[in-house]
Amino acid sequence: MRITANVLRILVSAIGVVMIVLGLLFWTGNAFTLLPLHMLLGIALVLMLWIIAVMALVARVNPILAVVALIWGLVVPILGITQDQLLPGSLHWLVQALHLLVGLGAIALANILARQIAQTSAMRQSGALAA
Repeated sequence: MRITANVLRILVSAIGVVMIVLGLLFWTGNAFTLLPLHMLLGIALVLMLWIIAVMALVARVNPILAVVALIWGLVVPILGITQDQLLPGSLHWLVQALHLLVGLGAIALANILARQIAQTSAMRQSGALAA
């Protein structure tokens, strides 16, 4: 489970960087042809967040944070898909900023849980923690 958690953490981080770069390009009015890629990567990121959250529940690692991650994973695509209809006009930047923060939160949740899974798994394998 440790290796899987670490691989997923690395993938989430790498996808997160690409998502932020794409988002900044969109925010500056560029590269709108890459919007489908941004959405596809967002779906992949949410799926990995959910996998990590389920792994955390199975590993009995921070169950409250794992449930928060599962719910957070629902918020990310809902906000992403509906953001164009929210606060159109001069205040739309608030929705864009919220979308960025929600995405950063998803990346952070995935990283925190994956690290906790890896640490707990390593401690269990070394026999330092009773199963």
